[in-house]
Amino acid sequence: MESLLNYVEAIYPLSNSLKNHLKNSIQVKRVLKNELILKAGHTSRQIYFVEKGLLRAFYLKRDLEISSWFMKEGDFIISVTSFFKQIPSNESIQALEDSVLYSLSYTKLQNVYRNFPEFNFVGRVITEKYYALSEQRIAALKMMRGNERYDYLMENHRELLQRVPLKYIASYLGVAEVTLGRSRFKK
Repeated sequence: MESLLNYVEAIYPLSNSLKNHLKNSIQVKRVLKNELILKAGHTSRQIYFVEKGLLRAFYLKRDLEISSWFMKEGDFIISVTSFFKQIPSNESIQALEDSVLYSLSYTKLQNVYRNFPEFNFVGRVITEKYYALSEQRIAALKMMRGNERYDYLMENHRELLQRVPLKYIASYLGVAEVTLGRSRFKK
């Protein structure tokens, strides 16, 4: 849990009472490879911090799984709309590796915001970070060709190419798996 607290404290110093409250509220969840921590149609009730491992968010489009996010050590993962609005999710979240996660329920997070106003700053900074990442993803999908999106991934997230199966990378980039396989060998 120290890595999570260090991450948060790098954003804003935490009072001892807030640290103790978080230590008592946050739960450890061990997830096996291929296990779902959220299934489409269910409400995202937990926000997760990835201590160890790799997860992906995906949705179904005409019976095809389309990967929308990959989150690894040091990242937070939720189904954004489902979590913040507490409505059923249109995506699932799956572990791609055995993973260790720290979780905090929506209700407990709201309690932290109410009782520890300084944590609102932390929440805003984290939300801004992931909103910016979402905007980058949307821009890449709209303005780049498949090979350019692959190059962007190579430059900015090379480690994912070693850890994520090719079929999930292809669906994330919006290209056919065979096309991606060919372009990888040209590099």
